[in-house]
Amino acid sequence: MFAPDRLTIGIFLPLRFFQGDMTVLQGQSELVAEIDRFGFSAVWVRDVPLFDPAFGDAGQLFDPFTYLSYLAARTQKVALATGSAIFTLRHPIDLAKAATTIDHLSGGRLVLGIASGDRPVEFPAYGIDMESRGERFAEAVSYFRHLTAPGRPQISSRLGALNGADFLPKPAAGRIPLIVTGSSRQDRTWLAENADGWLTYPQATHTAEGPQRLANIIQDWRTKIPDGGFRPHMTNDWLDLVDDPDFPRTPLRGGFVLKTGRKGLIDLLSEWQKAGVNHAALGIQFSERPAKEIIQELAEEILPLFPSLEGPEPLSTKW
Repeated sequence: MFAPDRLTIGIFLPLRFFQGDMTVLQGQSELVAEIDRFGFSAVWVRDVPLFDPAFGDAGQLFDPFTYLSYLAARTQKVALATGSAIFTLRHPIDLAKAATTIDHLSGGRLVLGIASGDRPVEFPAYGIDMESRGERFAEAVSYFRHLTAPGRPQISSRLGALNGADFLPKPAAGRIPLIVTGSSRQDRTWLAENADGWLTYPQATHTAEGPQRLANIIQDWRTKIPDGGFRPHMTNDWLDLVDDPDFPRTPLRGGFVLKTGRKGLIDLLSEWQKAGVNHAALGIQFSERPAKEIIQELAEEILPLFPSLEGPEPLSTKW
């Protein structure tokens, strides 16, 4: 997924939003298998425990960890990413157990996008104070890191104490990348010191000014990385990709959705790459064309310009 000065492409699920009928998800895993065969670098699933009609969409519907396990069995090489697991609403032991399990079942293909949560209805349902989610998020990240690190963990945290027991399994390849979404109620110094990568909103996508603003944000974050090493940046956008390749970049829904043809999308991806973005997760939920048709066009016309990177072969999955 990630290399300096390169941009790769992933696909956000679901491919169509839930609108009262679960059949909207039928056939999605077959399309994910095609996404894998075409060579996209990642598929992303969202974590929305409760559907609040007043807030927004229902997300992926399925539990992200359970569904990624299912997709792991249907795919061979594509990275499996959460976008994003809500680290404030679940205990770090449960998060780590689910994550390392999927990591092994997929041969080390899990990338864990994480966030502090933003849906007010979910926090009281879990018995958690929403206003303290920033502190809880940072504590959960630290707890998760200690659990999954080599050796037997010793942990003393507001979220619990652990002494005399071990956590298994450890990650398949030594470490599961934690990609923080937005600020997650942390400052950029914390993000630079603790995140393996950063996923932010894209700014405006219909003009070149948005990617320019994004470049400034990315540069400011990277100057704060303690060792000056490479950490990837990601962004995402919801697309209505039309069949006219020359259709101009046009904002819809207050800029939340970009309607464009493939030439406009190529321009945007090029601007993002120049800005320092290393991965673009594209959602096609708002597109009017069939998902299969859009995936085919992206694979044939866009992916060759922003190819996935050669990486190690997935580890053994003969479980």
